[in-house]
Amino acid sequence: MDADVTDSAGTPADPDHPAGETPQGRSQEEPGATDSKGEPGSGSGSAAPPGEATDADASQDSGDEDDAGKADAPQDKAKPSGGGEEASAGAGPVGTGVQTWADHPKDGSASRRKRPWLRWAALGASFLVLVSAGAGWWLYKKLDGNITTDTSAAAELKVYEKERPTPVAMDAQNILLIGSDSRSGDNKKYGRDDGGSQRSDTTILLHLAADRKSATAVSIPRDLMVEVPKCRTGDDKETREQFTQFNSAFELGGTACTIRTVERLTGIRIDHHMVVDFNGFKDMVDAVDGVQICLKEPIDDKDARLELPAGRQTLNGEEALGYVRARKTLGDGSDTERMERQQRFLGALVNKMQSNGVLLNPTRLYPVLDAATKSLTTDSGLDSLRDLYDLVRSMRDVPTDQVQFLTVPRQPYRQNTNRDELVEPDASELFKQLREDKPVAVVPADELEEKEKEKAQDQDEKPDDAGSGSESPTPTPTYSGSSAADDLCEQ
Repeated sequence: MDADVTDSAGTPADPDHPAGETPQGRSQEEPGATDSKGEPGSGSGSAAPPGEATDADASQDSGDEDDAGKADAPQDKAKPSGGGEEASAGAGPVGTGVQTWADHPKDGSASRRKRPWLRWAALGASFLVLVSAGAGWWLYKKLDGNITTDTSAAAELKVYEKERPTPVAMDAQNILLIGSDSRSGDNKKYGRDDGGSQRSDTTILLHLAADRKSATAVSIPRDLMVEVPKCRTGDDKETREQFTQFNSAFELGGTACTIRTVERLTGIRIDHHMVVDFNGFKDMVDAVDGVQICLKEPIDDKDARLELPAGRQTLNGEEALGYVRARKTLGDGSDTERMERQQRFLGALVNKMQSNGVLLNPTRLYPVLDAATKSLTTDSGLDSLRDLYDLVRSMRDVPTDQVQFLTVPRQPYRQNTNRDELVEPDASELFKQLREDKPVAVVPADELEEKEKEKAQDQDEKPDDAGSGSESPTPTPTYSGSSAADDLCEQ
């Protein structure tokens, strides 16, 4: 039948070249030869002599089709036109993209043979992504679960909300850092356990400027005489209002009582709080591979469990804890000098974290966060890893010379020299600057004394009418203190 002849020949019968009359004497086609339709090597018609164009060539665009024909010219031996599938493999009108059914399984199987590695690579990449995401989520939840939330403080502060100061600088942050002196649990080895009672061994008011270009940490002496308001105790009893030393507020009413005492003393609204125990501080120092200090004299303090030689050295966590807690065997033995030592050491710790890229290196930041979160008890506004990360990130770009440490201006209490009292009006001026988010400056104590002498001399030499001209800008209040940029070995 005609249909069978056409199908087996591969191309419709041509009047000039009937199907089945293809010459058989040619054993191999010339490279680049084309049939009358411009198709490469279909087997219909004879090859055109070199240099001569065929009629079909003249009737088609000689650009792309010629190039395509040369690129795809078959190099195999020619097959008889009546050979079925082989003869029809290249047939079809030029440019239509039509293929015979014989081409489909050949192309499909080749594709399947060439691409299995792509599927395996995709599966491997997906597996790695899932593992990484799972590990990251596990680490996040672990750190997040380390933090203890203090809900009781928030409840009590809500009861006394009407007594609390109103925030002045809305974008600034005031965080109260409390170092717990509890001797229960893992802290027994650092002193007598008197039933698990806790005292605020160290209390620091950390002020973060609204523009996050400075941070000021003000230590409040534990022996400072202050007004402690009525507070609710752990067994739901209410204490009386009393004038007593500052650290008793934590022992009587915990964190909420300490916050209310600081707010009454300074007029500054406390936004957040953190309570850190001994072991947390020790582990953080170990996580940054220690902090370097210099000692003018050797230390042998059995109470602080500390024995160190003189000179430059790097303290591990246990040694650092003894160093910041030592009191009787260092300097004049005062709590004020111990606070200054704590401030300088904290500054060195901050500097170590920034200079070593800890805050920008996840592998080094994780141990620090793990140590910190295990020892932290915070309010609900800082009780997640995301909250802490946002806080750390906001401080990351603060220059170390603008991370300042100072002690609230104090002097020996007139009725008991073993206690402290505020120096006025210096203390009130400091609290006003922080409350209104205005700058303060710190310099070493000896430099401050020199400035005070120069200021007094200038006032003595100034004529009585010298103040009649235009007023000079108000100078930034300056206090005795240090910054994170200071080198402990140059103190």
